Amino acid sequence: MGVTDMTRPRALPRTDRWLRPLGWASLVANCVLVVTGGAVRLTGSGLGCPTWPRCNGRSFTPHGAYDIHAAIEFGNRMLTFVLVAVAVATFVAAWQSGRRDLRRLALVLALGIPAQAVIGGITVLTDLNPWIVSFHLLCSLAIIGVAVLFLHRLDHPAPPAVAAGPVTGLAWATFAAAWVVLYVGTVVTGSGPHAGDVDSPRNGLDPLQLSQLHADVVFLFVGLTVGLLFALLATGGSPVARRAVVVLLALEVGQGAIGFVQYFTDLPIVLVGFHMLGAALISAAATWVLIEVREPA
Repeated sequence: MGVTDMTRPRALPRTDRWLRPLGWASLVANCVLVVTGGAVRLTGSGLGCPTWPRCNGRSFTPHGAYDIHAAIEFGNRMLTFVLVAVAVATFVAAWQSGRRDLRRLALVLALGIPAQAVIGGITVLTDLNPWIVSFHLLCSLAIIGVAVLFLHRLDHPAPPAVAAGPVTGLAWATFAAAWVVLYVGTVVTGSGPHAGDVDSPRNGLDPLQLSQLHADVVFLFVGLTVGLLFALLATGGSPVARRAVVVLLALEVGQGAIGFVQYFTDLPIVLVGFHMLGAALISAAATWVLIEVREPA
């Protein structure tokens, strides 16, 4: 074998070449699911299909004299089949790669989709109980984080051990604060309008007090992110980690601006929809930051 043969990169198997596009497809599709789920709630279509798994008592699809709400809710349910197809293809490709870490993450992604479908069914059967709706959204946000980790693992297999330090601890605190912000945001939503149906219950908590609590934890989140950025600059953190923190900080500023404007303009549905997209991006960015700080290249 000559030198040219020894230095030539090995051609990736066909399944390996599909792993990255499938990983991105999983990430994007779950972000789209968050937005379309928000559209269902914001248009009052949460009970457009009043039963589950059927759309109504007789059929899995809306038919006959049905309105736009049934079409919107049914369309959101159909997105589940796209997610299933992507998840199955990702798992098959990960299995063929022979890497155990990719197989585990692909399995989590695959199992997350039917789990979400069941939670969605419980949401409908409980007439859009706000606490279950909150859990439904949080599960999607968690799946988005797993998809980010999957994409990272394609080029960076899991290290045998990760050295802990003050900067890593600060990254974990920032990640935890992100999830506190996301959770409190869902509770705020459960106390206000846009329940998904005019007859759906609210959680009974005071929207004003919850909004103040949400703002407080957002300030904490932003402060931790700024502190993490300065810590990386002071300790010579990797450029990728610093870039990830800057992206997260930019998303926080954008989310905060949308949040304040929507609060003082009586929650217009367009802004609320963008705020939900921002929540999905925050979940992805916070995961990216934690990964890059813990496992610098």
